[in-house]
Amino acid sequence: MKLNLLFAAALLSGAAAPAQSIAPFKDGDRVVFLGNSITDGGHYHSYVWLYYMTRFPYMNLRFFNAGIGGETAGDMLGRLDGDVFAKRPTVLAVTFGMNDTGYFEYNGDNGEAFGQARYEECRANYGRMEQRLEGLDSVRVILLGSSPYDETARIEGNEPLHGKNDVLRRVSAFQRESAASHGWEYLDYNAPLTELTQRRQADDPAFTLTGGDRIHPDNDGHMVMAYLFLKAQGFAGKEVADMRIDAARCEVVKQGNCRIDNLRRKGRDLSFDYLAESLPYPMDTVAHGWGMTRAQAKAAELVPFVEEMNREMLTVTGLKGDYSVLIDGEEIGTWSAAELAAGVNLAEITWTPQYRQARAVMYLNEYRWEIERNFRDYAWMQYDFFMKHGLLDANDRHAVEVLDREKGSNDWVAMHRDNYAKLMLPEVRQAREMEQELLVDRIYTINKPVVHRIELHRK
Repeated sequence: MKLNLLFAAALLSGAAAPAQSIAPFKDGDRVVFLGNSITDGGHYHSYVWLYYMTRFPYMNLRFFNAGIGGETAGDMLGRLDGDVFAKRPTVLAVTFGMNDTGYFEYNGDNGEAFGQARYEECRANYGRMEQRLEGLDSVRVILLGSSPYDETARIEGNEPLHGKNDVLRRVSAFQRESAASHGWEYLDYNAPLTELTQRRQADDPAFTLTGGDRIHPDNDGHMVMAYLFLKAQGFAGKEVADMRIDAARCEVVKQGNCRIDNLRRKGRDLSFDYLAESLPYPMDTVAHGWGMTRAQAKAAELVPFVEEMNREMLTVTGLKGDYSVLIDGEEIGTWSAAELAAGVNLAEITWTPQYRQARAVMYLNEYRWEIERNFRDYAWMQYDFFMKHGLLDANDRHAVEVLDREKGSNDWVAMHRDNYAKLMLPEVRQAREMEQELLVDRIYTINKPVVHRIELHRK
């Protein structure tokens, strides 16, 4: 695993993922992610927000999912005012391309011509969107090159669409050009994720960051996307905390992003109070989301997120023998003097009090994500169904009649029928919005680090 992470770190630290190409968010930012189903049903933006919730607990941010499944840049253009700008973004991250570049015709007789036609259509649609983005006042624009279509994984029963990802790369290239010409920020997901995928496939031809459809990243793929985003914001090397103590002299050597007080040595034992400025980043071990089978935590096997961005280090020199370490009276592990001198990463220990606190933040954020997903399904009904029938936001008896006439022949309408029946009612929408805000408020109440008592006892 360590060797794979070294390879991953090497390929992800190159031109495809510059040290900082996206400025960190600021207190009070409202960050809107506009995209297709990869954004709509995905977690990458939620995982990025979770990083800010835990790493910057006194910074109040709001993230918004503005993805809708199946959409192209042209579709997104039609809902900019009612769905996207209405969220009052201070930062707008825009991604598209997967649906724009088309699907099954790549394996037909004129796949190359088909790809070229879809590329030209995508570029024309984005040109109209670009004009709208140019007119935004006081809004940072970030263009995100689409995650790849995995043409190379060996997936039984799923013949890849040959040449599709090349067209996706061309779309990412004109996004990069657009960002450069306007002074916008840009991050490409396609190249680094493709490189990581193909490196793993050299040993395991069936490996893929996506599910069986070759399109949608699984939870671990979304965490890799979050890692790339955070790396582009310059967070590699930023530690949760760095505690360094010389036990022989009973002296604090370093208090990185934390404060150490009341250091005491009694015989061969040591104790002190520890207040960090951050919480460790919690990694979910359960898969969440429609069609997802792999957990967020699996990403730790693919990229060096823990090594680069999730280090809560306890380093104690000047000891002899083995020591049990207690936090708030609870034993969390036993290490030798050599291991403690080399440093122990507390962020990897899921039963510490601070990790449990962070995990509560993670679960509340997941509940928030689930509610927001309901609103994205409602948005699909409004903008990809009712708007085409001249019934945008009608939410009346006629709208329901139109819906029910088509649900038998439209699987997407049938799938979203029950959710729409609830959220078409303003009282229900208001209650769900209040529930979301309650969750966010609770997150920003419980995410503040507290003082912990750390003790080292000679075994």
